[in-house]
Amino acid sequence: MGQIYKPGTKLSSTVCKTQIMALRVPAEELDVSCGGAPMQVGDPAELGEMSGDNAGTLVGKRYTDADETMEFLCTRGGEGTIAIEGYVIDIKAAKKLPSSD
Repeated sequence: MGQIYKPGTKLSSTVCKTQIMALRVPAEELDVSCGGAPMQVGDPAELGEMSGDNAGTLVGKRYTDADETMEFLCTRGGEGTIAIEGYVIDIKAAKKLPSSD
């Protein structure tokens, strides 16, 4: 059961300190998770336990899916890995600038 998010929405992990902000999201329901547990709007009352392999999140980095249809900014880093609909999203790669020959 997903939720529709708007750009600017801040999501917090329920298993670690990770917090992200939606920058670009499709107008459809999404299941956003971190550390194997659903993320929520606002800070959680208490933290649960992580599951699965977790690489962590880095503050200030942008995370996006393979097609770059959605983008999230990590505003507080943590130990969990962000996933959308069960698929792990990665740090957005820098675009190459044209050469200035």
